[in-house]
Amino acid sequence: MTTELMILGWTLVLALVQIMATGAFRNKESGVKYNMSARDTPAPPPGVVTARLQRAQANLFETLPLFAAAVLIAHVGGREGDLTLWGAWLYLIARVVYVPLYAAGIPVVRSIVWSVSLVGLGMVLAAILLP
Repeated sequence: MTTELMILGWTLVLALVQIMATGAFRNKESGVKYNMSARDTPAPPPGVVTARLQRAQANLFETLPLFAAAVLIAHVGGREGDLTLWGAWLYLIARVVYVPLYAAGIPVVRSIVWSVSLVGLGMVLAAILLP
């Protein structure tokens, strides 16, 4: 297995961690009884950190399909190289750093880190699309 595919696998682990963290915070707010119920009544609104974790998770899910497709296309197309390797690492590392920054409510640095993840995705795309 290539390093890029391994990085994609770890990105999926990150997605699961974000799902579980968001769920754990939400569970503390709404309670186990409510979460195991049919949820016929509205839940209390999410707290500040839970809402941030929900938005961070949604943000990952916006770009994750693109990243996964790009890594897979690069692999199948035999376009893996330094650009895909560094791009994949950049994407994953930035996405990992992004979560605690968002949860802590750190605005500007969080946006910069998000931009770095897009640069990583762009590098993988460039490896696919440029001759």
